[in-house]
Amino acid sequence: MQTTTSDTEPEQRTAAPRHPVARAGRISAQGAAALVLVLLLLVVVRLPWAGDLGMHAATIERLRHSLVHPGNPLIDADTPSPYYSPWTLLLGIVAKLTGLSVFVVLRLAALAGLALLVTGVHRYVRTLTAHRAAPALALLSLLFLWGPDLFAWSGFLGLNSLALTVSYPSVFALGLTFHFWARLTRAARGPAGWGAGAALGVLWAGILLCHQFTGVVATLGGLAMVAGARPARATLLRLGTGLLTGLLVLWLWPYYDFFALFSAGGDLEAVHRSLYRDLAGRFGYVLPGVVALGFRLRRDRRDPLALFFVLGVLMVAAGGLTGHYSWGRALPAALIPAQLAAALQAVSAGRWAVRRGWACVLLVALVAGAWTQAGTLGYVVRRDALPGAVAEKYRQPWAGYQWMTRAGVRYGDVVMARRFPARQIPAYGPYTVAPGYPDVFLPDAGRREAAMKRYFSAGAGEEERRGILREYGVRWVVGGAPAPWLHKTAVGPRGQVLYRVVP
Repeated sequence: MQTTTSDTEPEQRTAAPRHPVARAGRISAQGAAALVLVLLLLVVVRLPWAGDLGMHAATIERLRHSLVHPGNPLIDADTPSPYYSPWTLLLGIVAKLTGLSVFVVLRLAALAGLALLVTGVHRYVRTLTAHRAAPALALLSLLFLWGPDLFAWSGFLGLNSLALTVSYPSVFALGLTFHFWARLTRAARGPAGWGAGAALGVLWAGILLCHQFTGVVATLGGLAMVAGARPARATLLRLGTGLLTGLLVLWLWPYYDFFALFSAGGDLEAVHRSLYRDLAGRFGYVLPGVVALGFRLRRDRRDPLALFFVLGVLMVAAGGLTGHYSWGRALPAALIPAQLAAALQAVSAGRWAVRRGWACVLLVALVAGAWTQAGTLGYVVRRDALPGAVAEKYRQPWAGYQWMTRAGVRYGDVVMARRFPARQIPAYGPYTVAPGYPDVFLPDAGRREAAMKRYFSAGAGEEERRGILREYGVRWVVGGAPAPWLHKTAVGPRGQVLYRVVP
């Protein structure tokens, strides 16, 4: 016989409490969440430059010029790239049709990703409880229950991290993920039709194509939610058909071979090794959520959030033990269920005194987390206008390289630059000799990196340096030693010198 009831049904039937203190708490949570969203909207206007913004800008710039054969986004080479996703393809079409600058398009992407994230969290939390305060508390917990040490990385939802990555495909993918979980949870409770299963498969594939690491988190969460819902055999069969549909979409995607990413090299592991450091400092405030997961597990051995947490912990631990440090990007699979559980515990059924005590614990953790990330205010308020203790937490965004285009650098020009400038320069149209990021589809990435390092080394002679520039068709050089065949053209921030290569 098909089962359509949910393990979370008791929570869903819980009416919003009429106690005046509880009502004030709900209004306060909703007001705080609204203020945070206003802050993030102001951050979108500023769009601080940090991290991978240059990569995503370059990707849209290449698609604007050629939707069919954009080539490598960073290097003048005809290679595929995992950054060419359905989302960036849509943004490239918008840029091509409207003529808007790539940074205006990124602001539009930020607004869309933020809206998708907020509505997705709301929809998914509604599958767990009908309490009116729960979505706002869940959003606040996702943003503030992190740790005493500031931490920012794409795919991680801390407020400071979200402020710096709000225009990235990872935020768009996280928003899709919460909608995916909401739809999957309802479908698994059944009855689900064949069309619902296929649509879920396409949505799952879209998440994986837009941001592969978030796709792993979405997959682990999906497995936990299906297991927790105890679907009937017919429903499970339809969901399995959706899985096959998703795999077909991944196989047919024309811009890169998704399954080739499983053979990514050691550069990817080295980049992610730092994710395993200072776990308590970065994520310590999520501990109340781990306790809340224990309460949920005691009530239901197949609680979806608890199962999700276990799967996330197992994958992250396996990555640390085996040296697959990129598996640390699955940390949100452990953090998100704990953060949601912490919020839900404050509105769960039970004695009022117990709920009030838990709400106090959650409030303390949220305030501590908000204090850690208070420097985010610096992205919308001048640093000298902030209190000293808050200003110390503010991280200055990067300056950018738009000054190069005013000096004559054009779209498609090749620039010799060290790794840090190479992360930003392609955003304005030029290419660099060596990529600023690991590239699993670039066969000569190591050779290019070695050539760049050799050019800027103190032991390189003039003929060797000129040979490197000729080999890669370099027209401009940023930094390094002057030479007779380099014409000083402009000086940018921090005294960076731009040279034009004299033929």
